[in-house]
Amino acid sequence: MNAVHAHIADAVKAPALVQLASNLYVARFETMKLYSTLVAVERLLASGRVRPGATLLDSSSGLYAYALAVACHRYGLHCHIVGSKTIDRALMLQLRVLGATVEQVEPQATLKLDQSLRVARIQQLLHERPDMHWMQQYHDDIHYHGYAPVAEAIADALGCAALSVVGGVGSGCSTGGLAQALRAIDDGVELIGVQPFGSVSFGCQHIEDPGIIIAGIGTSIPFRNVRHALYDQVHWVSFDYGVAGAVALLREHAVFAGLSSGCAYLVAAHEAARRPERSVLFVAADTGHRYVEGVFAHHDSAADPRTLAPQTIESLDQLALPWSAMAWARRDYPPAPAAH
Repeated sequence: MNAVHAHIADAVKAPALVQLASNLYVARFETMKLYSTLVAVERLLASGRVRPGATLLDSSSGLYAYALAVACHRYGLHCHIVGSKTIDRALMLQLRVLGATVEQVEPQATLKLDQSLRVARIQQLLHERPDMHWMQQYHDDIHYHGYAPVAEAIADALGCAALSVVGGVGSGCSTGGLAQALRAIDDGVELIGVQPFGSVSFGCQHIEDPGIIIAGIGTSIPFRNVRHALYDQVHWVSFDYGVAGAVALLREHAVFAGLSSGCAYLVAAHEAARRPERSVLFVAADTGHRYVEGVFAHHDSAADPRTLAPQTIESLDQLALPWSAMAWARRDYPPAPAAH
C-alpha cells in the first residue's frame, strides 16, 4: 500500500523513472528543485541557522521560486522572492496563494544585468531585514544534499555500472549532486552537462543564441555551486534544437516536459544511440506547461532530432551554434569572480 503523505511536497518531490528505449531512461520530475530545497530547509532548521517562523529569501523566476514557496509552506516559514518580469502568471498566482511575497525588478537589456540587479536587491533587503535568511541556491552547497535520495533510487532501479547521467548544469546542484552521490557507489558513473549558448559556466558567454538563452540550464553570472571537475562531457544546445527535443519527447514518448528537458533528451538520445553498451539517464526537470506558447505551439516546424548531431570540439574557441560537444574529462575551469 502506498504511503499517506503529511504534505503534498512529500508526494511530488521524487521523480518518476521511465524507460524510453533499450538503454535510454528519464528521471521525470514534476518540479526538480523541490527535493533539494526541502532537505536544505530541514537542515537549516535542525542546525539552528534558521529559526521557526523566519523568512527565507532568494532570487528566482522559475522552479526554485516555486520549490522554496512550497518548502516554506511545508515547514511554516515565510518566503520572499526577488524575480524578474518574466515570472509567468500561473507561477505568480501559485506563489501568492502559497503565502510568498514577490517583487519583480525592472526589465533589463540582458540576463546578466537582470541577475545582477536581483542580487543587488537581495543585498539591500538583507541590510534592511537582518532577520531574513538568503538561501543562495547558486552558491550554498547545502542544496547538493537533497539529490542523494534521488541518486539512491536511481542506483536501486538501474544500478551504477556503465551509467551515464545527462542534465542541465544550471546552478550546478542537480546534476552535480546526483553525480557525487552515484559516484560514492561507482566512480565510473559518467556525468554529461548541458549548457545553452551565452552561458558563462563553461566559457560560452561570447556566443549569443538567436533564440533565447535557456536560463534554467545556464547563467550570465558565475555560480559557486557549479563544480566543473564533476563533468565528463559538456554539450551546448541552441534554443531551436531544444525545441526539437522537447517536441520529440512528447510526440515519441508522451512525456510533457520543459525546454531544458528537451535539450537533455536530445543529448541523451544521441549518446544512447552512439554508445549502446551504456545506460543513459537524463533529467527532465519540470512539466511543459510554462512552454506551451514558446515551444509546443510551434511543434509543426520543429526539426526531427534524428537529423541533428553535435559538432565535436576540442577547445572552447571552437564553440559554434547550434550544437557543440566536448570531452570535459572532469577538469577544473579557470575560476571567475563570484557574484556578491
